[in-house]
Amino acid sequence: MSYWLVKSEPDAYSWSRFVREGRAVWDGVRNYQARNNLMAMRTGDSVLFYHSVEGKEVVGLAKVSREAYPDPTVTEVPNRWVVVELVPVMPLARPVTLNQLKAEPLLANLSLIRQSRLSVMPIRPDEFECILAMGK
Repeated sequence: MSYWLVKSEPDAYSWSRFVREGRAVWDGVRNYQARNNLMAMRTGDSVLFYHSVEGKEVVGLAKVSREAYPDPTVTEVPNRWVVVELVPVMPLARPVTLNQLKAEPLLANLSLIRQSRLSVMPIRPDEFECILAMGK
């Protein structure tokens, strides 16, 4: 199993909307590194859901329910961009803020901190467990 973190602005797509809808096609990714990360996701992988811009906090846990396939919204160059499907698992009891993440020494190399503009990123198992523990 691999672990991931995805970012979304809550005004564009919030955790509460994700829970209400029960699943999400994670589309709109137009960065090659983030696309490659989507392509590496496997069914059952765990995904942390992060609210960017507003809130700046990890708010929930999701799972990959369908692996990468061509983004159906793309019309110009087929198969250049991909989507995955996610399902919500649970909210964190306490959202974990960006400031809390930055203050934790174990998370010093977290991609969210080092590459803040990347929207889909892998995280190590120990980073994942640390963030979950912080959110209890």
